[in-house]
Amino acid sequence: MRHRFSLLLALLYTAAGFAATPPATHPRTMRLDYYHTGNPKQEVFSMDRVVLEPLPWPGDLQKAIDSSNLGNCLFEVRDKASDRLLYSRGFDTIFAEWVSTEEASRVSRTFSESVRFPAPDAPVKITLKARKDDVFREVWSVDVDPNDKFVDRSRPPSPGPLLEIQKSGNPASKVDLLVVGDGYTAAERGKFEKDARKFTDTLFATSPFREHQQQFNVWGLSPAADESGISRPSSGIQRRSPLGASYDSFDSERYVLTTENRTLRDVASFAPYEFVEIIVNGATYGGGGIFNLYATVAADNAFSAYVGVHEFGHHFAGLADEYYTSDVAYQSTEKRPEPWPPNVTAMHDPANLKWKDLVETGTPLPTPWNKDPYETFERDIQKQRKAIRAAGKPESEMEALFHKEQRAVDEMLGAEKYAGKIGAFEGANYEARGYYRPQLNCIMFTRTTNFCAVCRRGIERIIAMYAD
Repeated sequence: MRHRFSLLLALLYTAAGFAATPPATHPRTMRLDYYHTGNPKQEVFSMDRVVLEPLPWPGDLQKAIDSSNLGNCLFEVRDKASDRLLYSRGFDTIFAEWVSTEEASRVSRTFSESVRFPAPDAPVKITLKARKDDVFREVWSVDVDPNDKFVDRSRPPSPGPLLEIQKSGNPASKVDLLVVGDGYTAAERGKFEKDARKFTDTLFATSPFREHQQQFNVWGLSPAADESGISRPSSGIQRRSPLGASYDSFDSERYVLTTENRTLRDVASFAPYEFVEIIVNGATYGGGGIFNLYATVAADNAFSAYVGVHEFGHHFAGLADEYYTSDVAYQSTEKRPEPWPPNVTAMHDPANLKWKDLVETGTPLPTPWNKDPYETFERDIQKQRKAIRAAGKPESEMEALFHKEQRAVDEMLGAEKYAGKIGAFEGANYEARGYYRPQLNCIMFTRTTNFCAVCRRGIERIIAMYAD
């Protein structure tokens, strides 16, 4: 029986296009799907199913414990008999974002969520923790027996052939990125492959991904859609796309998410992956990114290169948005707790600034900049942006406005005394006051093409968690 199981794993690896890893060191991938229900005052968790995915665990078993302290949530897998910690990862959820919206004050909602880990040999306890006052506290736990007859070992429907976009080595020693298409018909398979390669090229043209390109494998999957494109309710467009991605998430016209987690995970299980980029077949500006869940980008917009890399920064390294003048769905609060993302701070203690080692001697903290003229300019841009959307004008007019905006912003910020310096510049994390970003300009602040030094360091720390 053991010989037959080893042969099966070898065949699965060979079918996916890479050398087999000994099953003694690389078990199958197990997944717990569960439901997260609630509102700002109450949360309830309930188990959906335990799934044994088709492929072996893609990660390095020597890097099983997460010490990054990133994410609003953390899950732990512990041996039931000894309480030994076997695996842990920080992550974010759609629920955690939704609960800060206006809608959450009126209704409760349920979201499907998942955690993935190397399949254990014996019963384990899986614990979910949420960050409360900057400490992870248990909110739910469930016991899982890998030998239980109700573990779902069935093979889900195939999403189609696995595309090898970049193969740098064995998945166990690389970061494995899966690019998934949504809204591509069978006839548009070639377009998906082109779009997936374009995203990959753009990502690896950006530092620090450029310097670490050979530490990544990149795979592609695109389940065929019946209709081209995805839903955009604000324009009256409704599609039953395979992954259920849609614009207008949280009633923000540019925010693209899917809440079809079960389907996404079944599709993704046909590839070795740790991170997921969903490319949607559309031209309207949009995307989204949630730490350790997935990122999205619309393929055909003039700013898809920027959006793709920016949103992947959220998903991959937990980077926060540094902009604060655009409309967002989240409600403001007077409290300014220290945020966990590596690139924003409330700076309650300037002497212990989280990136103080990158600040040159003589740079004042907070770091002064001409904030008022910038905000006046951006308020006018946002008015023009709303007018274009309200009038239903062509996407080309929005793209022209964004080009005009970026040229002016680059000139404005480039003329600042501390341009290019690391400091603490007020205005970040969707707030004009009380939060600070490390550099005047960064791809997490404007539609520029570069990450600042603090963001680059945050990205490299995650690469080191997964790749040799």
